[in-house]
Order: sequence, then C-alpha cells, then structure tokens
Amino acid sequence: VSVLLLRAGLALLAWPIYLLSFLGIWEPFCRKVFFPFCLEKLSGVHDKKSKKHKQELFRNLPDFRGPSGELRLLEIGTGSGSNFQFYPPGCKVTCTDINPHFQEGLTKNMKKNQHLHYEKFLVAAGEDLRQVPSGSVDAVVCTLVLCSVHSVSSTLREVLRVLRPGGAFYFLEHVAAEHSSWTYFWQQVCFPTWKLAFAGCCLTRELWKNLEEAKFSELKIQRISVAMPWMPIEPHIVGYGVK
Repeated sequence: VSVLLLRAGLALLAWPIYLLSFLGIWEPFCRKVFFPFCLEKLSGVHDKKSKKHKQELFRNLPDFRGPSGELRLLEIGTGSGSNFQFYPPGCKVTCTDINPHFQEGLTKNMKKNQHLHYEKFLVAAGEDLRQVPSGSVDAVVCTLVLCSVHSVSSTLREVLRVLRPGGAFYFLEHVAAEHSSWTYFWQQVCFPTWKLAFAGCCLTRELWKNLEEAKFSELKIQRISVAMPWMPIEPHIVGYGVK
C-alpha cells in the first residue's frame, strides 16, 4: 500500500511527463533531447564513481585478441562513448545504439581517444544485431544498457552469436537491490515514473539471473556499489563471460 501511494504521489509530481506521453510527444522528445542530455550529465558522475571498477574490468581485454593479433570490439549502447578511454590501443571498435542522437558527445569522445580505430556506427537494438556477422568479434561490451533493452535474453543470444568462440562479453549494470532493503523499496516506488522518464530504464531487473542462464562457458560476476546522489541505482554487477 505504501508503495502504491508513493507511486501515485510521484506520478502527480511528474504529471507533465505523463500528459506528454499520453499525447505521443514525450517519447520522441525524450529520445532526441532529454535522454541524451541527461545521460551525458549522469555519465560524467557515474564514470567518476565507477572508474576504478572499469579499469579493473577492462584490464584483461588484450587477452582476447583474435588469432590475427587484432582486437575487434563491439559496444552495444555506445551512447556518447564514455568507455573508449578504457580500451587498449589499436582496438577496432564498432559502435551500436538504438538511439542515434548522441552524436555530439560521441564525436567529442572519439577525438579524445584517437588510440582506437573506429570502424562504423550502427543504429541497432541489442536484441537485433543482424548487421553484425556471426562470430566476427573478439569482445562485446555493454554498460548500463541491459536495464533498458526490451528482452535481456534475446540480447544475450545476439551477444553469443556475434562473438567468436573464446571471445568475451563485458558488462557493468545497475540491478535490483536486496528485497528486504530500503533501496529496493524506493526502486519499486520510482519504477513506473523512472521507466517513462529515462527511456525504458528498469530499476528492478535481476540481471545476474539472465547472465547465469545464458550459455557462457565461463562467467565472472562481482556485486559492487556505485552510489549516485538521490538515485536508486546503487547496486551494480560487473564482470565478463566467455563464449
């Protein structure tokens, strides 16, 4: 009852967004203007909080170079390219995102990280990477993206399809908190309005279960805390799986 009452109160505070959504105006505005703007601002804070975790996560990326000695990397949900700084020199990067409206931030980060080779940018959802040939990449990276895909299991199937045998999938995602915690309580309260305001981002996904059900031959998952001021996304998981 408390959750429902607080949800109603939050929806009342956010009534302009609900009205614009009802009129069909919010979604295109969110994708083109609001979400790219917010993500760029939030990414700056999140990157500072998670920098040491990302440095540790991507440290062994060079170990997954292909037989040719090159590292072909596909990033799902590239956004503005905040992960580029962590990729090893000479890495060949293919960027994908369902939202093509991150060009300003993406261009800026590409110029800052000229140690990489940028191959192409594909407008594609994580569940449908048909533009990427099967077994064609050595590593797939996905950070703060699985929270908003329509189907986590379909996305992971596509990840496994495009990876070569022996390739790796790297992830860092916010997840549902422990069910007995106050964080989970507030995640439930914020869920509907948060999902509407932030382009489908779900606060209560238990993504470790999806990863454990996927057919990785090796899977390393670590639970970490990334505290964001006034935001119910502190619990995260980080790790990689090998095909």
